[in-house]
Amino acid sequence: MAAQSEKTLFRPAAWIALACLVVPMFASYYFDDMFSSISYLFEDPSLTQLGWDAAGYGLYASGYSVLCVFGGLVIGGILLDKWGVRVSGSIFVGMMAAGAGIVLWALLSGVSWSLQAAYVGVMLFGLGSEIAGTAVTRSIAKWFRGGPMALAMGLQLAIARLGTAFALVLSPRLVAQQVGHVYVLSETARPAVVGMGLMALGLILWALFVALDARADRMSEAGLSGTSARTETTPAIDNSRGRARSDVEESPSSTASDDETFRFKDVLGVLGNKNFWLLGLLCVLFYSSIIAFKKFAGAILIPRFDIPASTAGWMVSMLPFSTVIFAPLFGMLVDKAGKGTRWMIVGSILALAAHLLLAFAPAGVPFWGYLAMVFLGFGYSLVPAALWPSVPKIVPDKVLGTTYALIYWVQNLGLLSFKWLAGIILGASAGAAASSASYSGPVRVELMFVGLCVAALVVALVFRRTSARHPELQLDKPNR
Repeated sequence: MAAQSEKTLFRPAAWIALACLVVPMFASYYFDDMFSSISYLFEDPSLTQLGWDAAGYGLYASGYSVLCVFGGLVIGGILLDKWGVRVSGSIFVGMMAAGAGIVLWALLSGVSWSLQAAYVGVMLFGLGSEIAGTAVTRSIAKWFRGGPMALAMGLQLAIARLGTAFALVLSPRLVAQQVGHVYVLSETARPAVVGMGLMALGLILWALFVALDARADRMSEAGLSGTSARTETTPAIDNSRGRARSDVEESPSSTASDDETFRFKDVLGVLGNKNFWLLGLLCVLFYSSIIAFKKFAGAILIPRFDIPASTAGWMVSMLPFSTVIFAPLFGMLVDKAGKGTRWMIVGSILALAAHLLLAFAPAGVPFWGYLAMVFLGFGYSLVPAALWPSVPKIVPDKVLGTTYALIYWVQNLGLLSFKWLAGIILGASAGAAASSASYSGPVRVELMFVGLCVAALVVALVFRRTSARHPELQLDKPNR
């Protein structure tokens, strides 16, 4: 009876913690995608007072991943495991907000080196966002160990992606499309002003989470949580590190006999784990086919389907809106039914079908664009719902933060490359004649995304085979 009572007390605290965690991620997703549906502004430098072109915008977009790729994510992940999410997470949430502030200043200043300043800002913003996202995922794994982890991660992902939807829909209204109009600095910066307001709210709620997490650690240390409640719902907290130790039965890859003290050589163990590389490759290939696409959605969808910017914004917003519904549902599906590797395969197939439609469907028919977004939205919900809860099954808890950070590092390496490449392709094709539509920039970019989806599908099939050969990892078993 006592255990049941404590279980009841724990559940509201876990959901309150989750509510605090999702707002900084909502702000991050919004700020990252605030130019996606109005990327046509940068096709011609004469359209804005900023004077950025498509290649410059591609450079700006790729800046998000620079510090992440060149060691920042690895260092940040290690700090998460060494210092815990409260200290290191606060550092990087602050960095995220500071980087966004620099970008806003660059957009408003109009200095000749505004692109370079924004590039520095987005580098700081990107590293801060990625480590903050790692801290959030690490915190959810801690609070929901032995509970509905996939559902919690799905909800966090869904609400965060609402930030993307908000950006895609709001930005074309903040910066209205006008033929022959030159957009002044204050007009171009309007989406960033809204983003900074969201960042401020995210900082406040992150501070509330830190207080809640510290209180939970003190309660655990004082012995207010019974053994039964810890086994079924609440992780036992190692207050000196901020790590979670589960008393429930774990997979052989994460047994209680492991030394709980993080050591730097454990990073080599993660890098030598074949399953880590399979998940990392799937992550980089799949996410690059969607995130890099979103960065240039307006420049791709508007000429392909002959639609205005506002329609393109609504069209691509189907991606994040669909995850609001389906990411939690698919999370519950993975929690209760398992079969995670199969859902990764299905999601990869749907993404491939979507980009094939975007590349080869008849031009000027918006129906095909909407259908492609439906497929891409389902895939965008399925793969993450199965991928992220699989990570705690392949590594010990003590390196979980490092592992998530390393996966994000691999992901950002691809994003850096493919965003930059997409900008170059579109910039080189900006002056192409309409008669050469089959070789235009949008189609060429989509062919790149098709190749990424094919590679992602191959990796998902290999990971499915690994799961069948190693049932002790319980990759396809329900999470509860």
